[in-house]
Amino acid sequence: MTLADILLLLLAGFAAGGMNALAGGGTFFSFPALLAAGLPPVTANATNAVALWPASLAASWAARDQLRPLGRWLLPLVAISLIGGLGGGLLLLAGGDEVFRRLIPWLLLAATLLFAASPWLSRRVNRQREAGALPRHGPAGGIAHALVAVYGGYFGAGMGILQLAAFSIEGHPLLRANALKNLLSSTIYSVAVVTFVAAGRVSWAELAVLLGAASCGGYAGGALARRLPSRWLRWLVIAVGAGMTAYYFVTA
Repeated sequence: MTLADILLLLLAGFAAGGMNALAGGGTFFSFPALLAAGLPPVTANATNAVALWPASLAASWAARDQLRPLGRWLLPLVAISLIGGLGGGLLLLAGGDEVFRRLIPWLLLAATLLFAASPWLSRRVNRQREAGALPRHGPAGGIAHALVAVYGGYFGAGMGILQLAAFSIEGHPLLRANALKNLLSSTIYSVAVVTFVAAGRVSWAELAVLLGAASCGGYAGGALARRLPSRWLRWLVIAVGAGMTAYYFVTA
């Protein structure tokens, strides 16, 4: 890494940690920065997934009280997430850098649209707030969760929005839907991280810089969360996502 690469990753990591704490969308800063630092696309995505992993585990642990009453109902969802996350990670490794490079602009476009649509999805979640009964694990729901898990293992940006949408459609209240999202995201990231580490596709030097900067950014973002209008931050993330999407459509 050059000094310029280190400075870029420090800035991107700080911005990613801060944005995830404030409004989400940190991947739009960290993933392109890893590409700009010279990492191959698959290695950049694997390194980014490992960088996001600790935060997903912390979020899942923080929401554990919402999950305890669900008991064995969680087991099929966790199993689907494990298998789907492993499948997505293996697809990423099998496809290689060239295939992933061609998919990058489309994946960024999908993630940007999902982020932009998240207020509408949140309103749909809120309309289901009073629903309390646990839905059955039907075939359609299982397929939907499996597809989200594969997407999460393959790329991951916008995965949480997809999960919240799926759980809201099933009728879960907001707090439970968010707790389920945190649990399954951490499960998918965990198996994907193990896959990427075992395959030797994580760049540890860049990861160390990104993790340190993201931790500082997350602390700063948490401190600013009550002071800045969230809509400004959302539009910033959407603008960055749109700009990155356009850039990679031109260059990919």
